[in-house]
Amino acid sequence: MATSGDVPGQIVTIERFILEQQSIQPEATGVLTNLLYDLALAGKIIASRTTRAGLIDILGNTGEENVQGEEVQKLDKFADRTIYRLNDHTGRLAAMASEEHPDLIPIPDRFPVGKYVLIFDPLDGSSNIDYNVSVGTVFSIYHRKTQDGWGTIEDCLQKGRELVAAGYFVYGSSTMLVYSTGHGVHGFTLDPSVGEFLLSHPNIRIPEQPKYYSVNQGYQRFWSEGVRRYTEWLQGQDGSRKVLSLRHIGSLMADFHRNLLAGGIFYYPADAKDPSQPHGKLRLLYEAIPLAFLAEHAGGYASDGRQPILDIQPTGLHERTPLFIGNRDLVEKAEAFIQEYG
Repeated sequence: MATSGDVPGQIVTIERFILEQQSIQPEATGVLTNLLYDLALAGKIIASRTTRAGLIDILGNTGEENVQGEEVQKLDKFADRTIYRLNDHTGRLAAMASEEHPDLIPIPDRFPVGKYVLIFDPLDGSSNIDYNVSVGTVFSIYHRKTQDGWGTIEDCLQKGRELVAAGYFVYGSSTMLVYSTGHGVHGFTLDPSVGEFLLSHPNIRIPEQPKYYSVNQGYQRFWSEGVRRYTEWLQGQDGSRKVLSLRHIGSLMADFHRNLLAGGIFYYPADAKDPSQPHGKLRLLYEAIPLAFLAEHAGGYASDGRQPILDIQPTGLHERTPLFIGNRDLVEKAEAFIQEYG
């Protein structure tokens, strides 16, 4: 367990940590602090269901499709509703956007509006739920762009450089919350015996010596020449580098989290297998931007293969993108191969 201050072995709760972070920001009002508390509570509630999924009849799909054309899992719907209901009435948000909804989620008329917008994927990797594979929740927080009234689409379509905070929960053998407000990346592990997130991974930095590369090589025949050559380079086929081990769970949050702590690269390139998705599969707003923000603040880098993810101007709530994310040198090498070979 991480320690803080001069007392050996001192336990640091997420509440204490966020308050300490707030105290070093003279302009802080406490609104963001409370918003992060609400998200931590949402994570606890979702975790309580993911760990009991087989016991309470919430495995499997609902028979519905979301805006992405994907089957909506029962836990997807529960997670989406939980995050919404904990944040719709607080007066901290001007609007919300969820990967499960085709349009902006407005704040109900009977509640006050605030200065932030919340963008979230309530349960990323939910197709893995039935197989007891780790899944996660991803969130981004921005200052609203509009001055007053209810939030608009403009408030959500901001570059990643404008982020105020971002983070994710991983629901696995333990539940972890990893987040950043631009002052380091910090990880908290949920202690189920007391129902509290405790600081376990302060100031996370991606290790300089990477261990893994993570990609679904089942699609390799659909990749561009540059991506194929890059993969061969990672495998050390030209003898120029140490071989990286392939680790691919198929759950973005689990793959990213492992590489964040161990070093490496995750990538999901554009491919030709689905003509309806020529620009990649992962969602720019809900997945790529918040993870890119965390990667950069942990010393890493994220790109679409040609430019930094954080510099891309979103044009729609459900825009998709290729993603290369992890150790900076590995991502920059991918860009070099793509620039040379396409």
